[in-house]
Amino acid sequence: MPLEIARPPVTTIKPWIKYALIIFAVVVVIGAILIAIGLHYADPYLHARAVAMLEEKFHSDVEIKDFHISMFPGLSIQGGGLALHKDGRTDVPPLIAIEEFSAHAGISAVWDKPWKIDQIKIKGLVITIPPKTENKPKEYKKKDIPILVGEIVSEDAKLILLPKDPAKLPHEFDIHNLVMHSVGLDRPAAFVAQLTNDRPPGEIDTKGNFGPWVTEDPGQTPLDASYIFNNADLGVFKGIGGTLSSTGKFGGILEQIEVQGETHVPDFVVDSGGHPVSLDTTFSATVDGTNGNTILHPVQAHFLNSYFTAAGPIIKTKEMAGRHITLDVDFYKGRMEDLMHLVVKGDKPIMTGSMKFKAKFDLPSGKDENGDVTERTNLAGVFGVGGAEFTNPKVKEKLQTFSRKAQGKPDDDDAGSDVSQLKGRFRMDNGTIDFRNLTFSITGANVQLDGTYGLKTEALDFHGMLRMDAKISQTMTGVKSFFLKAVDPFFRKNGQTQIPIKIGGTREKPAFGLDFHRKNDQKKDKSK
Repeated sequence: MPLEIARPPVTTIKPWIKYALIIFAVVVVIGAILIAIGLHYADPYLHARAVAMLEEKFHSDVEIKDFHISMFPGLSIQGGGLALHKDGRTDVPPLIAIEEFSAHAGISAVWDKPWKIDQIKIKGLVITIPPKTENKPKEYKKKDIPILVGEIVSEDAKLILLPKDPAKLPHEFDIHNLVMHSVGLDRPAAFVAQLTNDRPPGEIDTKGNFGPWVTEDPGQTPLDASYIFNNADLGVFKGIGGTLSSTGKFGGILEQIEVQGETHVPDFVVDSGGHPVSLDTTFSATVDGTNGNTILHPVQAHFLNSYFTAAGPIIKTKEMAGRHITLDVDFYKGRMEDLMHLVVKGDKPIMTGSMKFKAKFDLPSGKDENGDVTERTNLAGVFGVGGAEFTNPKVKEKLQTFSRKAQGKPDDDDAGSDVSQLKGRFRMDNGTIDFRNLTFSITGANVQLDGTYGLKTEALDFHGMLRMDAKISQTMTGVKSFFLKAVDPFFRKNGQTQIPIKIGGTREKPAFGLDFHRKNDQKKDKSK
């Protein structure tokens, strides 16, 4: 028989292996117990370190309502109810408030310097920058806890600048998406953000650099960025319309942000005129965090063949809802037909000519903020028109007839002229333009008028005086001229013939006439 060799049973294990397995099992159990103990104490330990770091970096009293961590597969922190009160102040909102936050990092982040956190996600971030106070700031212990965050992702954030004057409303910026990279309080951080603009509605895309954070005075924290704002509907402002696009840049410090940019509205329209025009502007402005105002520096604008500037404040106060806009407008190089085309109905403007005017533009805020812009706007100033010419042939004919008669040449078809030296004062209020001391000249005469023009009704209501070089009898020929010589003395004054006149009707169908009845009424009023 062949020799058989006995084999050990398969369940046989050498004693040292058994001891090794037992020891390993004990180690695992002990390790699990230690990890459990570590996790139990890690929450308060890391919570305390987080509070210490935030206090030191922001000079603030720190409150964190919820704070939970897990160690596997890496360090993960979940929390909420974070509030940082700058210098311990409770008379203003927290410098930083966060509804929810989460952070992820490697285990080594607990003891590394700087703390290296891979990502922080934030919801409901509100940064409130208070005005600088003269009070002595609270002192905080300096701790060497540097931190570097690879990425911060924020949803529904808000930046609020509080003015020095409590009667002024804060200036607020809504930032619904924000991503920042390589964030450390000792260095600027690159960011990309999307903002929603309320009025006119539209999305603003912006990117740039923010920081480094100025702990002693957060309002001095610098920023530098560019923006793109497209497809903003101006139709939300009743009385005007168009689609606005804008590009530009902004920067400076949080307390005082300088903005520069350009806007383009290819279809800007004023309802009273109904004629779309291409409107382009180049602007600069200062967002002043100390009083909540936006100051427009001279805005350069043009449409058709006209150019103008506008400058002034946009003010928000508690007494008024919305914004109160007051601008100095200088229409320094323009055309009368351009302005008429913009604000007056009809295919043809009532008049052409080079035009200049300076005015104060006042658009008050209040509960009627959604009302028609043309009815809410107050505009007052002076204007002048050179080379004026009426486009209505009937009006031109009447003026030329006036001119011939005023020269005492009623039969001379070669005599007569168009309007020159048209100027006056005006005030636009509640959709009506009120003209005062409106004067213009034609060869042989000049006219002075006061009256109103309705932007929507197009109704004319003017009264004034025609002053002619010729006598009344010289404005006629034949028998009429002979009999009128008797009344010449009654209308001559200071070497001129003076006749009260009126203009009524509408822009399309003006009605000219003598106004003796009004002159008599004025005499009666003076005699009372």
